[in-house]
Amino acid sequence: MYQYLKSISATLLLTVGIVLFSPAQDLSPLANDFIESLSPELKKQACFPFDHSERFNWHFVPRERNGPTFHDFDQTQTTNALNLMRASLGTAGQEKAAAIIELENVLRAVENRPENDTYRDPLNYHFSVFGQPSADKAWGWRLEGHHLSLNFSSAKGTITSSTPSFMGSNPGIILEGPHMNRQVLGDETNVGFQLLHSLNETQKKQAVFANKAPADIITSNNRKAKILDQAGIKGSDLQPKQLALLKELVEVYLSRFTAEYHADLLKRIKNSGWEKMSFAWAGAETNSVGHPHYYSIQGAGLLIEYDNIQNNANHVHAVVRDLQNDFGGDLLQSHYLQDHLGKNMAHSAE
Repeated sequence: MYQYLKSISATLLLTVGIVLFSPAQDLSPLANDFIESLSPELKKQACFPFDHSERFNWHFVPRERNGPTFHDFDQTQTTNALNLMRASLGTAGQEKAAAIIELENVLRAVENRPENDTYRDPLNYHFSVFGQPSADKAWGWRLEGHHLSLNFSSAKGTITSSTPSFMGSNPGIILEGPHMNRQVLGDETNVGFQLLHSLNETQKKQAVFANKAPADIITSNNRKAKILDQAGIKGSDLQPKQLALLKELVEVYLSRFTAEYHADLLKRIKNSGWEKMSFAWAGAETNSVGHPHYYSIQGAGLLIEYDNIQNNANHVHAVVRDLQNDFGGDLLQSHYLQDHLGKNMAHSAE
């Protein structure tokens, strides 16, 4: 069993690129396969009502969490959990999620922790399901652990929300060992700097709102994200090549998601207008370890935040928030109206 558990993070990396399911497929059969493979005790740990407060109890730091982990799963349960994860993400999202989990092993080595340390632990990622997975009712699920919080809502056989979507990387760049120079979130960093460095001095005055980067992503793990104060530079003030870089940077984040959900968000941005999207920067303009920096992208009801401040600016946080629909906001309201008010009406009629 111990050798099997040790191999899970390697299995994630080896199998994550295999796309087994159509992005448009109803995920409820996969979620139900996972639930039904659990013991009664694990089901009790994993399953919550759709509108339970646990749904919003999310974070991206090492802490105590609810929901069973890979430590609790046998091989069938692990396979079912990974099938659900892969089908809920795009190829880029699958690869990054697996690599973030694998980074726990790197941190163990960097911090000189023992092999069985549980603070940096690639098996310590929690699975929770909210509501009864169904093709016609609202339900959701979450995968969460250090530097990873993936929240999904579904209805009518499709994913309706994949936010908040947090991914982090510590180290941002691996500085030694067999994976030296690897950047799990390298595109988020490098394309951001490409866009910043493409700006002329007048444009930079619009984009840069502070010489010092904030201590972390500003929205943190707030239940509801809000529009940030920094105005930044609008797409309408960018030259064509610069606007293409802004689109490329947004695509880096949208590529986490399934093709269908990705397309829905892209359509929303196009309908709102790329000229209304904004890019704001704070902190250093040098792309290397030791130079803290931050940026945000806002528009079309979406908010993207990136920071690289901690551990001598070698520790990346990157999040996508949907100001309209985090945690399936519209689904929560319709669920309440249908289930709670409907029950009250039924009781009144009795």
